[in-house]
Amino acid sequence: MTVFLDALFSAIIGIVEGITEWLPVSSTGHMILLDEILRLKDSVSAEFYSFFLVAIQLGAILAVIVLFFQRLNPFSPKKSAAEKKSTWRLWLYVIIGILPAAIIGIPFDDFIETHFYGFPVVAIALIAYGVAFIVIERRRKGRENKIETVDELTPKHALLIGCFQVLSLIPGTSRSGSTILGGMLLGVSRTAAAEFSFFMSIPVMLGASLLRGVKYFADAPVIAMNEWVILLVGTLVAFLVSFFTIRFLMDFVKKHSFEVFGWYRIALGVLILIVAACLGKLAF
Repeated sequence: MTVFLDALFSAIIGIVEGITEWLPVSSTGHMILLDEILRLKDSVSAEFYSFFLVAIQLGAILAVIVLFFQRLNPFSPKKSAAEKKSTWRLWLYVIIGILPAAIIGIPFDDFIETHFYGFPVVAIALIAYGVAFIVIERRRKGRENKIETVDELTPKHALLIGCFQVLSLIPGTSRSGSTILGGMLLGVSRTAAAEFSFFMSIPVMLGASLLRGVKYFADAPVIAMNEWVILLVGTLVAFLVSFFTIRFLMDFVKKHSFEVFGWYRIALGVLILIVAACLGKLAF
């Protein structure tokens, strides 16, 4: 029965990861609530649970690779020489975009997790970015975009969007939220900003998973059977849900603004503050 519940809770976490990793609503904010509701972390070691939360991102990132494989494959025989060159240029911009977060995030990974992962920081970040989405969307209403597609981006755009991605190192801000907001402030269309955010997520999330994996397996732990079940179920579910979530978001942004996500973030932030107050965890 315990293994079944572990698998069920892992699937729920995978569903939430698959949705919130791509929508600009902060996966961390949702995970911090799930920690208190499901208590899956009580069934495993703290080290494994920390590794699990990053490892299921592999499932999520695989969905991006599958959905955009043709677009991101510079070796495709179906592409012309010009198209292959354009794909290599896109990858160059992705690398430029992830440099700021890599330079700051890798050396301060443990510090950020220790000092910023908590109810108050996550709630404040959720609310602040929620307000930002609403304000930016209303100010941009009726204005023309300077950049309509990812192919129109320049190295400068990629670097500046990457600088905005640094903000996502603070739990609750949302990686996709930071990059999409940054792109919109630079005059990039919602569609192009969301698409470039997905592309930048590939090396960022793969790198994060690799970093945590190396740290976890450096101590040569023995993974128990229920932990293997948790890992496999969560990863598979995250992949499947991510696949449909990404397709939904790309269709959504063509017709709607991100304002609804702003209001959702504010509501979630307030809810987290209420839960934190009830649990006596409002202290920074």
